[in-house]
Amino acid sequence: MGERLVRERVIIGDACIAEGAAWLGRNDARFARAMEGLPPLPLRLKPDGFAELLSAIVSQQVSVASANAIWARLQGAGMTEPHPVAAARTDELRALGLSQQKARYAHALASAGIDYEALRQMPAHDVIKTLTAVPGIGAWTAEVYVMFSLGRADVFAPGDLALQEAARLIFDLPARPKERELRVMSEAWSPWRSVAARIMWAYYKHSKQREGIR
Repeated sequence: MGERLVRERVIIGDACIAEGAAWLGRNDARFARAMEGLPPLPLRLKPDGFAELLSAIVSQQVSVASANAIWARLQGAGMTEPHPVAAARTDELRALGLSQQKARYAHALASAGIDYEALRQMPAHDVIKTLTAVPGIGAWTAEVYVMFSLGRADVFAPGDLALQEAARLIFDLPARPKERELRVMSEAWSPWRSVAARIMWAYYKHSKQREGIR
């Protein structure tokens, strides 16, 4: 597995996903049953850095098509790096498709002075604390960044509605667990909470397709 961190495991390939899935299946038969009939779990690793977080801000509360169109305009204008975004006027960012609020968030992120290379070496909870200090970046965005852009093996996003619904289905709960309850539940899946999330997202997608929901 990864060698970038001494204390936290890093997912670097499909073998890591397979190892985590096997561990979860051995430790809880409900995960083993949930994985039956699922396609191979996705690696889902993404780049890290400013552009990835700015893209997450762009995607908030808009359709995928709209987010892609706005992102293409930002790329075309060279607005995917901190310095040009920090120097841009609000009306310039709005002309590219950002709302007033998202332009403010983009400026805040660009001016935050985050050392993205240093984040790769920091404990996950410190990364999340650093990112959520920036306006416009909530816990879910920070957790997903740590999970997929930094590849950490033991991070979860309990505020995600799909994970909450998957937990209800897999663990036969009477209702979707709330964020705090699911966070506590996920402690049992350490040190492979990121793989547990992948299983649960895959199970959610599979179950909804089976019900005819797209």
